[in-house]
Amino acid sequence: MDSKRCLLVLFGGRSAEHNVSCVSARHVIEAANPELYEVIPVGIDKNGNWHLAEKAIEDLKNNDLQERLEPTGPVWNPIIELGKLSSEKNLIVFPLLHGPLGEDGTIQGLLEVVDVPYIGSGVLGSALAMDKIATKEILTHHKIPQALYRSVHSKLFEDLDNEGMESMLYELFNELGQIVFVKPANLGSSIGVSRANDHNSLKGALEKAFAYDEWVIVEEAIEGREIELSVLGDLVPQVSPPGEIKPMGDFYDYAEKYQNDSAELIDEPDIEAGLVVELQQIAALVFLSLRCSGMARVDFFLHPERGPILNEVNTIPGFTPISMYPRLWQKAGLSYSGLVDRLADIAVEKFSRKRRNTVI
Repeated sequence: MDSKRCLLVLFGGRSAEHNVSCVSARHVIEAANPELYEVIPVGIDKNGNWHLAEKAIEDLKNNDLQERLEPTGPVWNPIIELGKLSSEKNLIVFPLLHGPLGEDGTIQGLLEVVDVPYIGSGVLGSALAMDKIATKEILTHHKIPQALYRSVHSKLFEDLDNEGMESMLYELFNELGQIVFVKPANLGSSIGVSRANDHNSLKGALEKAFAYDEWVIVEEAIEGREIELSVLGDLVPQVSPPGEIKPMGDFYDYAEKYQNDSAELIDEPDIEAGLVVELQQIAALVFLSLRCSGMARVDFFLHPERGPILNEVNTIPGFTPISMYPRLWQKAGLSYSGLVDRLADIAVEKFSRKRRNTVI
């Protein structure tokens, strides 16, 4: 067996975050040290078909990668090919699939069944962190400070008559305040997220969010600084120093994250040292409480009176050039390629540990 590791990078997927994944994967395969890894990019198109991304392999060899990878090429059967690669090579899978059917435990379940090591959280941790409602319920038990919220299911929304709709909208504002944010429960990258401040905008925001998910979460608007921390590890996680996002608009939306680069990203924000430690401690507790592994980005609002308030947890954060997760580790002294190495090491260690604990 080749002493080199075989790093299989999964990208694309069927979720609304497909394009973000294709950009993240491009930068990961470029960062992987060719002396240590044989890189195999495998793309999943929007119809759910798997492809060996031969063009990306050729472009990588020629040092001519495009800005995003394309999930095209020969059809690739994961059940057959993963088993074959695992028997022939030191295989590690890096699922860079954002959103549903990638970040929610589904792909992780497939990799568990095929019995291959993979980077990131397992089935449970991925599923819990992907679902914003489940996340809030678990972290409420652990007394993590969070925004006030209500969950709404599409069936309830669809069955309401005009009077019932007005009553629900009134109750939401009455409980959560006069400005709220509406989000699909199982999506990231701010896709489907809206700000609402009256009945018409709230109803429209709910309709928009329900286009992406049958469960929606409505949260109070938190006025405060937007702080992000990167977490790396497994049973004993490390937490980076914080970064800060200063969006130009009402909130840090998809366009600011990935299209127009208008938000200000600060990797050395002015935060008092004791507060930095508090943020890091909460981020580590969140990571462990949700059974995360490998990596996660933990986002907070820093309220002037209430202090740190958890916003969300992302178990497969973006790896684009402007993404905060790798940027914070680079600022802390861990290079992009070094980060890939560490994630691969954690995946192998976790896989070996789980095998020891499995009785056949």
